[in-house]
Amino acid sequence: MELKKFVIILIFFLIPLATGCNRDYVTEIEDEILKGKEEEIVEEEKPKEKVGIPSPISGLHASEEKVNRRPIVIMFDNHPEARWQAGLSQAEIVYEFMVEAPYTRYMGVYLINEPESIGPIRSSRPYFITTLLEYDPIYVRVGGSPAAKKDIINFKIADIDGLSCPNRVLWRNTKVHKKAPHNTYTTMSILRKYQEEIGCKELGNYKEFDFHKVDTDLEGFEASKILINYYKNNITLYTYNPDEKMYYRQKDGQLHIDELDNSPIKAKNIVIQEAKTKIIDKEGRLSIDLVGEGKGKYITNGKGIDIKWSKKSRDNKTCYYDKMGKRIRFNPGITWIQVVNIEPDINIE
Repeated sequence: MELKKFVIILIFFLIPLATGCNRDYVTEIEDEILKGKEEEIVEEEKPKEKVGIPSPISGLHASEEKVNRRPIVIMFDNHPEARWQAGLSQAEIVYEFMVEAPYTRYMGVYLINEPESIGPIRSSRPYFITTLLEYDPIYVRVGGSPAAKKDIINFKIADIDGLSCPNRVLWRNTKVHKKAPHNTYTTMSILRKYQEEIGCKELGNYKEFDFHKVDTDLEGFEASKILINYYKNNITLYTYNPDEKMYYRQKDGQLHIDELDNSPIKAKNIVIQEAKTKIIDKEGRLSIDLVGEGKGKYITNGKGIDIKWSKKSRDNKTCYYDKMGKRIRFNPGITWIQVVNIEPDINIE
């Protein structure tokens, strides 16, 4: 911009001397330059037009047809032999939970996106049920613990189980390098068609998240790298890219990518939620207490703040609050919620 000012001044003083042009001609040149400058400023300041309406679970805009339908929640396998996952990058919210040591599992929440391939899909646990009840979704899984199966019946969850649904809905994918039980797949279009076929209601009854209308920075601690040690050989790392204002995800030292198109898994918002965790049986299954209150952190745009979370009952929404007791407002975009034990082994810098 300073260079343009210099050029205008130079033209004003030198053109008459060099060419003998009259003042009217010089004025015309100045007007054209200034006009172009004004048009450039208008173009720079013009906000991007958002198409459609915002999703209640991500704040991202999409058509009303895609927003006004029922969420679908999918259980993703995260065993080393199951990587990488297909369609995970298109989930609007993803939870990472501990399961039997030393593994974790992902739960993806979908509304506006329709991946052409989704998987591998695995089984359910009671604490997954406690979380998915917040979305009143169609639930997609392959089996589950005895307690989880009872919860699915008792809460009358709209359920698609790979152990009982037709093979055309969930199937063993023989085109990938994975072996059973790490190779059950589906597609979003098939799930939506099957939702209609089995007579599931079209809309979900759930509370939306609060989102900023425009991207907003936090006033908090530095959070360019977030390292979460779930187990000795199970590590999640986020690295902030300031140019994109997004976090790139790594799992166990490797860039986390989507099997569908090799695109990197990114997050706009990261929530670290501490919850009391203990082993409850000889199989190593866990109890994760997600009802009540606890501590955590909210991270976005390279900064983080300490937060508190609250959930009054299993089918109530989990709410996140800042230290002043004000409900957290997220930036529009994909959110990853890292559920960890109390006093977790994490490092943020």
